[in-house]
Amino acid sequence: MSDSGTSPVIPGSQAPHSRAVLWLITLVAVGLSLFQLYSAGIQPLGLFYQRSIHLMLIMVLAFLMFPLLGAARARGPISGLVDLLFVVGALITGGYLALYLDEIINRAGFWSQTDIVVGCIATLTVLEAARRAVGLGMTVIGLIAILYAFAGPRGELPWLGQFLPGILEHRGYNLDRLVGQLYLGQEGIFGLPMGVAATYIFIFVLFGAFLEVTGAGKFFIDLAYAATGRQRGGPAKAAVIASAGMGSISGSAIANVVTTGAFTIPLMKRLGYKPHQAGGIEAAASTGGQIMPPLMGAGAFLIAEYTRMPYLEVVKVSILPAIMYFGTVYLFVHIIALKQGMQGMSRAELPQMRDVMGAGWHFLLPLAVLVWLLVMNMSPMRVGYYAILTMLAVAVLRFAVWFLFIAPREGQRVTGETLREAFKAGLIKLMGGLELGARNAVAVSMACAVAGIIVGVVGLTGLGLKFSSMMLAFSGGNLLLALVMVLLASLVLGMGLPVTASYIVLIVLVGPALTAEFGVPLLIAHLVVFWYSQDSNVTPPIALAGFAGAAIAGAKPMDTAFQAWKFAKGLYLIPVFMVYNPEIIMGGPVPVVVWNAVIAFLALGAFAAALEGYLFTRMSWPVRALLLPAIVAVFYPNLLVEASGAAVMVLALAGNWLANRREGRAAHG
Repeated sequence: MSDSGTSPVIPGSQAPHSRAVLWLITLVAVGLSLFQLYSAGIQPLGLFYQRSIHLMLIMVLAFLMFPLLGAARARGPISGLVDLLFVVGALITGGYLALYLDEIINRAGFWSQTDIVVGCIATLTVLEAARRAVGLGMTVIGLIAILYAFAGPRGELPWLGQFLPGILEHRGYNLDRLVGQLYLGQEGIFGLPMGVAATYIFIFVLFGAFLEVTGAGKFFIDLAYAATGRQRGGPAKAAVIASAGMGSISGSAIANVVTTGAFTIPLMKRLGYKPHQAGGIEAAASTGGQIMPPLMGAGAFLIAEYTRMPYLEVVKVSILPAIMYFGTVYLFVHIIALKQGMQGMSRAELPQMRDVMGAGWHFLLPLAVLVWLLVMNMSPMRVGYYAILTMLAVAVLRFAVWFLFIAPREGQRVTGETLREAFKAGLIKLMGGLELGARNAVAVSMACAVAGIIVGVVGLTGLGLKFSSMMLAFSGGNLLLALVMVLLASLVLGMGLPVTASYIVLIVLVGPALTAEFGVPLLIAHLVVFWYSQDSNVTPPIALAGFAGAAIAGAKPMDTAFQAWKFAKGLYLIPVFMVYNPEIIMGGPVPVVVWNAVIAFLALGAFAAALEGYLFTRMSWPVRALLLPAIVAVFYPNLLVEASGAAVMVLALAGNWLANRREGRAAHG
C-alpha cells in the first residue's frame, strides 16, 4: 500500500518499458483491481478461484513490470522471449486450476501427470516472480525449503539427507508428493498467506492507493504539522504522528519513509536535527506504522486468521502497545530537541488547523466508515470495499460541489466542453488509483506466495515441531533466552524477507514452542513474533527503512541505521513486557491493567532518558546506571519488585526535574 503526499517509488516503475508494455501493465493492473473489487463486494468467489486468478494476474504484472535483467536494462529479443515464457507460465498456473478445479478435487491424492507438470511450472514461475518483485533472498529461502523436502532416504535427493543434523532429519518426499502439497493442496502456494494477500491485503492496498491519488495523504501530513509544528522539534514530532497515521494504511515501512520522509526529513534538518538523526527518526516512526491499528500493514489480518480471533479484537488489544511505541519515539525526538536547544517553527511557516480541516475534512469520512463497519463486525474484505466506494463518492461529490457552485463564482463557466474535460480527468485519476493499487500489491502477494511454499514444506516435514524442540533445548526452558532466540531469528530472516513473510515463516516455526512449551498465550505469541519481524527495517547491517531515510537525508546509511535502531528500541522492550505482563493484552482487573500500563510508560520513558542522558536537563552517569536495573525490575512479574523499580525511576526522574529547576533559577538569579 502506498503512503501519500508525493508519489511513492513504485517497484518496477523505473524500468525502461516500451509503450506497448506500459499499456499492458496498465491493462492488467486495472483488470486485477476490478476483479478484486468484484470478488470483494459483488460476487465472492470460492477459495481456489479467488487465489489462483489473483496470483495469475499478480505474476503477469510482475513479469511485465520487472524485466529479466533488472530495471536498468531494456528488454532485448532473448530476455523479452524469456519474459514471455514466464507470462505464459503465470497464465498456466492460475488458468489450469480455475478451469479444471472440479476434476482436480475429484482425483485428490491420485494426481495425473499433467497435474504434476503444471505444478512444477507453477512453482518455478512463483520463485522467479518473487526474485524479481521481492529480491533474491526470498527465492533462495524458497529453494532451500524445496531441497529440504527432497532430502531424506525416500526423497528425490536422498544424498542431501546426510548433511542434515540429527534433529532436522526426515523421511524425504518425492516430486509428486511435494507438488501435491505445494500446488494442488490448501497448505502450499494457495494456503493461508496467499488467501490473506488475495482478499484483505489487496483491498486495503487499493484503499491506500485511492487515498494517495485523491490527495488524502497530504491532508494527514498537514494535519500533523498543524498539531505539532510550533513545539520544540515540531517537524520531527509531525513525522512521528504522520507516520503513525499513514504507516498503518501503508503496507511498507520503506514506502512510508520515501513518501512522508520527503516532507519531514528536509524540515527536520532545517530545524537543527543532524541528517542521520532526521533519517533515523523517520525510519523508526515509519516502522511503527506497521504495528499501528487499524491495519498494522496487513499484520492484523494475518494474526486474526492464524489465531481465529475476531479482527476487531486483534486491533483493540494492539492499540496500547502501539501508543507505547510511538510515545517512546516521540520522547526521543523531544529529548534531542531539548538537548540541542531547538525551537518550533513559526506560525507563518505552518498550515493552520482551521484551513487544513476546511480543505480536507471530507477525507475523514472514509476512515469513519471503515472504523464503523469494523465495529459492526463486517468482514474486513467487505469493509475495504465499502471504504473505497466511500472514498470515490466523497471525491466525486467534492469535485461536483466545486465545479457547479464554487467555480462559477470564481468566473469559470460551466460548459459541455469543461464537463467533458472534468469527466476525462476524473476517469484518468480513477484508472491511476486502480493501477497504483495493483502495482503496490505485487511485492506483498509474491512474498506471501513463496511464504506459502515454506509453510507447505514446514507442514509436510514436521519442521515446526523440530524447530520447537531445538528452541527448547538451546534455551534450557528459559523464556527470556527463548525470546532472544526469536529476536535473532527474526533479524536473520528479515535480512532476506519482507516483514509479512518473515512473520509467517517465524510464527510457523516458533509459535508452537512459545505457546505449548513456554505457556505464552496464543495472541501474545503472535504479537511478539509480528513485532520482532519489524526489526530488520531498523537494525544494522540490513536496515532497509534506515537506508531509505539516509538516501533522503543525504546521510551515511550505517549512521542513519544506527539512529533508527536506537529510536525503535520499543520494538524490543514492549513485546517482552507483553509476555511478562500479559494483562495489558489479555485484560484483567482494571487496577492491574492500569498499573501495568503506567509502569510500562514509566519504564520506556526512563529507558529513553537513560539512553540519551537527558530528560529535563543533563543526567549524570550514576543516575543513568541506577535507572537500568530499575527498568529491568518493572519487567519482573512480581508486584514488590515492580513497585521498587517504579519508585527508583520516579525518584531519579523527579531529581532530574528538580536539577533543571535549580539550573533555571541560577540562570535567572
